This record gives sequence, C-alpha cells and structure tokens, in this order.
Amino acid sequence: MSQPPYETYGHAPGDARFAAHDPQGQGPAYGEFDAYDAYRAAYGGHEAAYEHREGYPPEGPYPPEAYAGTAADSPEADVPEADVPEADSPGGDGAPLLPRQSAPPEGARQAGRAGARRAARRRKAADRPDGLRRLVPQALVVAFLAGGTSAFVANDKAVHLSVDGKSRTLHTFADDVGELLADEGVDVGAHDIVAPTTGTALASGDEIAVRYGRPVKLTLDGKRRQVWTTARTVDGALRQLGVRAEGAYLSASRSKRIAREGLDLDVRTERTVTIMADGRARTIRTNAATVREAVEESGVTLRGSDTTSVPPGSFPREGQTITVMRISGRKEVREVPIPFDVRRTEDASLLRGTEVVVQPGHTGTRRVTYTVRTVNGVRQKPKRVRTEVVREPQTRIVKVGTKAPPTAVPGADGLNWGALAACESGGRPHAVDPSGTYGGLYQFDTQTWQSLGGSGRPQDAPAAEQTFRAKKLYVQRGASPWPHCGPRLGG
Repeated sequence: MSQPPYETYGHAPGDARFAAHDPQGQGPAYGEFDAYDAYRAAYGGHEAAYEHREGYPPEGPYPPEAYAGTAADSPEADVPEADVPEADSPGGDGAPLLPRQSAPPEGARQAGRAGARRAARRRKAADRPDGLRRLVPQALVVAFLAGGTSAFVANDKAVHLSVDGKSRTLHTFADDVGELLADEGVDVGAHDIVAPTTGTALASGDEIAVRYGRPVKLTLDGKRRQVWTTARTVDGALRQLGVRAEGAYLSASRSKRIAREGLDLDVRTERTVTIMADGRARTIRTNAATVREAVEESGVTLRGSDTTSVPPGSFPREGQTITVMRISGRKEVREVPIPFDVRRTEDASLLRGTEVVVQPGHTGTRRVTYTVRTVNGVRQKPKRVRTEVVREPQTRIVKVGTKAPPTAVPGADGLNWGALAACESGGRPHAVDPSGTYGGLYQFDTQTWQSLGGSGRPQDAPAAEQTFRAKKLYVQRGASPWPHCGPRLGG
C-alpha cells in the first residue's frame, strides 16, 4: 500500500513533528507532544493507526471500539485485511498519524493494519463482559490522548501571509503577528508596512500583509527630495505619492520595477506657460525642464544676445509669463579730460605774497568704451566696459615767496601814494584796465613790473609790493609814468 501525501505545517514541542489528516474535511489535527508520549508509553512505544468513526468528531473522545492496540499486543493479528478498511488508504474513513517530514517505518504500517483487524474483531465481541473489561483501561488512555490532541488543534492556526506581493498559506502556533513574522524570518523596518500591526493577536483564517518600503530620490518639477514608498513599480509609487503623471515627463517607464534599494526618479508635470515675444503672446502646455526649452517649444528662437525676463536655465512654473527680450548692441568710445594737480612750494628768495609758476599744468585724456544696448527697441543706459589713459596730466608747480617785502625807498617815502592809487585804480590791488594791458593799484604793464623786480603780473602781487615797486619807478622816472594822476603824489 502506498503512503498518502502529507504536509509540513508547524512544529510541536521538541523534535516531535507530526500531523493527522482529517477524513471529515475539518483540516489537519495535531497531538501535543506530552499526549503523544503517553500514547507511546501505553502501547509499548509503537505507532498504531486509529480511525475516525462515523458521527464522531476528529478530536474524540471515541468509543472503545474505535481504538486499536499494536500488533505486539494481539494474538489475533491474523484477521483478514479485507474485513477492515485500510487506515492509510485514500478510500478509508480514517487517516494515519504521520510524522511531518518522514514516512512511518514499515513496522509501524504493519502494526497499524494489525490494530485495525483487531479492532474489527473486538467490535464483534463488544457485548461480552470480559471484552468490555479489557477495553476500558485502553479507552481511558486514549481519551487522555484525545484531550491533548484537542488542545493541540486549538493552538494551531491556518493563516494567509503575503510578503511584498508573494503569498502563501501556512500553519502556525504564533500568538500574534509579530511572533509569526519572527518565526518566518521576516524583518520589518521603520518604512515597512505590516497589516494588521505586529501586536495584533492571530486567529485561524487571518490574512497578514507585509509591504517593504523603498527609497526614491524624487526630483519633482525641479525640486529634489527623498521619499519612501511601498509600491513595487514606478506607476504605483506615483499614485501612492499623489503625483499627477498624465502628460508628465518620467525618467523611467511606469512599468519599471523598484528594487529594495530604491531608484532615482525625475518627474516633470505638464504646466501652462505664456511666452511674450515680438509683440505676440503664445500660451502652451509643456513639461520642459528649462525656460529656454519652453520658449523653443512655443516656436520662438533666441538669437545672438537675446534673453528672457527670467533666467533661461530656470524651471518654468505653472501659469508663468515669460517675456523674450530682443537685444541689439553697439560700442561707444568717449574721451574724458583728466584735470591736472597743482603743487606749491615755498621760496625764501621771493617776497611774501609772490607766486611764480615754475611748470604749467596740462590736462590729461582718458578714453572710455561703453556698450549701448537696445532692448525691444528701447535704448538702455550705457554700460562702461573699458577705460584707458591716452595722455597723462601734467602737474602745475608754483613757487610761493616767503621773504618780507621792503617798505622804504629813499626819495619817495613822503609822497601821497594812496591818492595816486585811488586815481589810477580806485584803490583796488587786482584792478585791470579794459585792454588787459595794465593792472594793479598803479596800473603797471607787465614789462615795467618785471623790470622793477616783480614776478608774474602786477595785479597778482600784494598791495605793499605794488607800492614798493611804484616808489622804485618814481625814483627812476618821477611822476611821468602817471601823466594824468601823477600830480596827486604832491597833494
């Protein structure tokens, strides 16, 4: 006879792993390890088959005739096999008690068949008092075994576990979801989802789902951030993150699977922008990455120095208006004078108040280059781009006298010089006649002034020096230099 298939469901205490198939379709039944040991002790350490009788629950208790001893116990092991349905046969109404991972040995199968035959013969003699007395002790032991089996079955749970989309049905003795996941070696982290939660108590028929979190480095409309998703595809991640993907640019296909280590994803949603160019507005829908791309999509070409009202490399935003600026430019060169400096030095050989120009000053020249832009036909403020000095300025050097001027001139000190000055210049030291030839209090011409030891122009000299030079001229020539006002010297 062939051994029926068996399944691996869970682990009983220690190394005793076994399962019983329920012929009534109630699911697998288990015996606890201590009850199983008691069963082995009561029947000499042999694994005997038992059958579920019609109308009795799989977990017992059963009437005495439902149980069979071992082949070693019975001298009546020669009952024909046809009298009793085979316990390990698919057509029988009972199921053998099987180990989880190995088939029962041949001796155990023979003992099972012998026990079944003995049970049949004992049913015939059930009415005899001596037969009843022989079955009572065995019934008590088996009733104890049936009670342990019932408790064993109550602790077993058939649950449905889905880990990241991979589903399976299993049997477990775990008390809650967290214990089940630990038994199955399923590690969960802070970004993973477990439903129901790990602290939820388990019951037979429960469904547990584990979804692993995946990191996604998402660049959405130019803004980069890292997010976590339990979706396994790009399309699922977009829906989970609430990203509108219709008309959007995606750096990866929607069907691309997301590995546990995650991926980089660039998403540019479709936006409405308006391009103002050449006096005309163009409104388009675009998922362009830059303003320049959006302008080109609108059919506008940027040429030469043309630019936009926002940086061309910036990200175009929803509802944004972008103005194209047509730029033309030219260069302008201008020469700007550089003023010279004046340096004054003291000279003790010159009378106080006297200045002598030793080196005349000259202005320099600076050449400045500007760019002049015209934006959409409007001239902009010139922008200076280069400066160079064409001619250096020359410093003016002036000597300033510090010597005290003499005041006395013999032969001229007693005259009325104030009256002469009032007549000639109105008493003004810096007076100059309309022709520009004569200047000062006494209206010297420059040649006469310098012949008397003066420097520069007479009207630039102090009043005391002008009087001193006039006295010297009077000693040389009398009052003739002042034909009209000279007589006032005597008054």
